Amino acid sequence: MRLDGKTAIVTGGASGFGAGIARKFLTEGARVMIADINGDAARDMATTLGPQAIAHQVDVADAASVQAMAEAVRDQFGSLDILVNNAGVTHLPTPLEEVSEDDFDRVFNVNMKSVYLTARAFVPQMKGRGTGAILNVASTAGLSPRPNLNWYNASKGWMITATKTMAVELASSGVRVNAICPVAGETPLLKSFMGEDTPEVRAKFLSTIPLGRFSTPEDMANAACFLCSDEASMITGTALEVDGGRCI
Repeated sequence: MRLDGKTAIVTGGASGFGAGIARKFLTEGARVMIADINGDAARDMATTLGPQAIAHQVDVADAASVQAMAEAVRDQFGSLDILVNNAGVTHLPTPLEEVSEDDFDRVFNVNMKSVYLTARAFVPQMKGRGTGAILNVASTAGLSPRPNLNWYNASKGWMITATKTMAVELASSGVRVNAICPVAGETPLLKSFMGEDTPEVRAKFLSTIPLGRFSTPEDMANAACFLCSDEASMITGTALEVDGGRCI
């Protein structure tokens, strides 16, 4: 029960890594808002996970939607202890100059602007209470980029830098900020990363991971739980590679 009595939001919490993080936080004693653009999926998951889980539909790239989420948190929880910025998108593997402006804007808004919007919504009350943990779900793509995912890679590199500068600025207010960097896993984005999902493409992808497997939601959840718990009270500004050795 490492998160006993704490409140948390997990954006993109209805599927993939976010769902794994939400489940883990609940088993460790937290109350969790599963925030997702797919409101039905969030509500179904919250119903399955029990009364400590609540659902909220949100577009993390939209300021008014994020503000409405902050108001829902205040109504439901009173205050927030843990913010997990997990929601993310990618563009399909494409030469960098051929990515459409619409796809670029979508990656920018969901992967980057959302971190600014959630910080604007929740950092003031964390600073006021003198405590809080923010976790940004970045990617090995921000550390060891792959060709043809250029603007996705760049967005995750931005997230890692944002994590470090947020950590420096907020440390004196008692707020810790960290990131985790997964390699690709069995999530809705896997096919988009690979371009196509065939045994041959999977084998080629897995050959770049020394431990020889994809990241799982449980892998991310265990790392997230540690970094957001009081056990990690001396850790801030880190970008933890949870990648089976991919970045070595």
